[in-house]
Amino acid sequence: MKKIIVATKNKGKAKEFKEFFASFDIEAISLLDLPESIPDIEETGTTFEENAALKAEEISERFNTAVIADDSGLIIDALDGRPGLFSARYAGEPTNDQANIEKVLQEMQDVPEKDRNARFICVLAIAQPDQDTIFKTGFCEGEIGSESRGSHGFGYDPIFIPQGYEVTMAELDPKEKNRISHRKNAIDHLEKWLHTL
Repeated sequence: MKKIIVATKNKGKAKEFKEFFASFDIEAISLLDLPESIPDIEETGTTFEENAALKAEEISERFNTAVIADDSGLIIDALDGRPGLFSARYAGEPTNDQANIEKVLQEMQDVPEKDRNARFICVLAIAQPDQDTIFKTGFCEGEIGSESRGSHGFGYDPIFIPQGYEVTMAELDPKEKNRISHRKNAIDHLEKWLHTL
């Protein structure tokens, strides 16, 4: 079975990638599965692409193998694109999903329903030894709810209502979420490349 390292220590994200890649007969190994502890890679980029590439290229160089990394975030129109690049640590360090959600809800409390448009973005970077890094981007359009609902998923899922739905991402069955997510849309763009691995 082919293998690819997924440069993440996020259990929720690792699980999603494992499920996605399994359908291509590719075993996805997260940084949590490796025998050695990998120090966190500082995300010093100014774009999602730069941050994804930093992670993928450093781990690929270390293990001399194919590595996929993603940088993803929540872009809210009414907040001028925030939390954006700082989605994971929007409420400060250490990162805390609940604190991030509460900060967004507080900042959005006076925003009317018609102006609550938002989207999740996922930029994937695939680094391989002696090859240019490949990028694929996916989006999931929706809006920000007025309260936190649901127990599935992670991150901002409990306040994000995908377009065409009346429930939050965290209220969706995980299989349904994986079918429409920004990460799935980015991976769909990768499909042709995956067949060449």
